[in-house]
Amino acid sequence: MTQEEKTKIEERIVDVLKTVYDPEIPVDVWNLGMIYRIDVKDDHAVELDMTFTAPNCPAADFILEDVRTKVESVEGITQATVNLVFEPEWNQSMMSEEARVELGFD
Repeated sequence: MTQEEKTKIEERIVDVLKTVYDPEIPVDVWNLGMIYRIDVKDDHAVELDMTFTAPNCPAADFILEDVRTKVESVEGITQATVNLVFEPEWNQSMMSEEARVELGFD
C-alpha cells in the first residue's frame, strides 16, 4: 500500500471518528483529542491508540466498541484494534479549537 493510499484511508477513518461521541459530552472523540495514533498497516488492518477524558469513564466499553466497529466499516479496512492508553494523560489542551468553543472553554 502506498503512502498516498494510507493517507486517504486515514482521512476516512478521521471522518468516522468524528461520529463517535461520549454520551456525556456533546463533542466527538476526534475533536476531544482522545485519539492519539492511527496506524494503517499494509494488510489493511488498523491500530489506534486512544484515551478517555477520565480513567473511570462509565461509557468506556460502549465508546471503544463504537470506535472499533465504525473504523472497521471504512472501505478497505480488514480489522481495527483499539488500544486504550493513559499516557500521555488527557487534558483540555488536546481538544481542537472547535471542541473548546463547543464546551465553552474559549
